[in-house]
Amino acid sequence: MIRSYFGLDQNPFSNTNVELLPSQQEVFDTIKVHSQQGGLCLIVGEPGTGKTILKEAVCNQDKKRVITPVVNRTLHTYFSIVRIPCEAFQIDTDGKNHSCEKRLIQEAHRINNSGKMLVPIIDDAHLMDIESLRRLRLLCEDFPKNHNLILIAQPELLTRLSLTPNEDIKSRVTYSVLLRKLAPDDLEKFVLKQLEKVGLPHNSFTENALALIVRSSDGVLRRAMSLFRIMDPGVFRIMDPPVEARFLFS
Repeated sequence: MIRSYFGLDQNPFSNTNVELLPSQQEVFDTIKVHSQQGGLCLIVGEPGTGKTILKEAVCNQDKKRVITPVVNRTLHTYFSIVRIPCEAFQIDTDGKNHSCEKRLIQEAHRINNSGKMLVPIIDDAHLMDIESLRRLRLLCEDFPKNHNLILIAQPELLTRLSLTPNEDIKSRVTYSVLLRKLAPDDLEKFVLKQLEKVGLPHNSFTENALALIVRSSDGVLRRAMSLFRIMDPGVFRIMDPPVEARFLFS
């Protein structure tokens, strides 16, 4: 709706090509270091706190040098999950798990020998059966050292890993971060950067309109992005000079 109203060439508030906030950039830079050294990284946070934005940033980094297969269907059995990266690499998925694992390991070494890094991402890892997660972690032990398995999950994964039987997985974690809700100032900066990205000036919406978005979002990025997607820009009465808007949503 915003794109149509302002005649924009691209969609604002999309998850792709987002300029990271300083706190997000710090996480992203740390993940890149662990990708060079070999790691098991956890990105944990409540829904809407920026996990998907970080995932997209990792996937869209140097694509010629970094390979990032993503597993989204974590409710599947290990038999199905291990075949998802096989399909991503166009590897034959016939045979038993051991055969698929062997082909994945060979592909990982081929990628390493070609001078590239492998950064597999498991999204919604908190939904995965813990035994499947354990088997994936063991599989990655046979990968070249310059790879980084990233688990993106809600905080309940931390609770599960804190249990004594899962100490073998927790002890292998090289980096973990808990994403928290954004402070009002940071959320406003995020919104203004999104406007800049699509070529809109900061005064496209009144201060009261921005304040409403920040207040209603309660520090959750996804909520702020959703509000901008569903609102009717016409009710903000863009005028010169700007006047106080009526806050109506379609």
